[in-house]
Amino acid sequence: MHDSDADTTGGTVTEPSEDQSAVTDGGTAEPGEQYLDAEVNLLSPSTGFMRDHLKLVWASFLVWILVTWGPVTATFLAPETMTSLSIIGFPAHYFLVGFMAPTSSLILAAIYAHRRDKLDEQYGVDTGSTTETPSGTDEAAATDGGVAE
Repeated sequence: MHDSDADTTGGTVTEPSEDQSAVTDGGTAEPGEQYLDAEVNLLSPSTGFMRDHLKLVWASFLVWILVTWGPVTATFLAPETMTSLSIIGFPAHYFLVGFMAPTSSLILAAIYAHRRDKLDEQYGVDTGSTTETPSGTDEAAATDGGVAE
């Protein structure tokens, strides 16, 4: 269940009734099942979280291909045009390949990180907790590699 008032996929959002609770694990069929425990299938994601994350990954990948390989392809297809155009005193092919492609990749990485944080927040994924609980009866090892005092 999304926290937003409107569903972006075209469906309607209904509020859970008193006997229903909102599922924050990505909408898996089994209550209490965590999204990390669900089967991962890139062609048919099993949870809402995985579907939304996969959309973000593919969209980011397509934009990356365009900004990184677009200028290279344009230079290959129209070398006279790309070398005769000037951007800030540089030939267009040089400026786009040497400056815009790497810069736009960095900007795209920042946008991806921001959108992924929003997605984690939307589905209730806690990324702040980095400690694990021990699975056995033994105590957990000290994080510095030494013995806990």
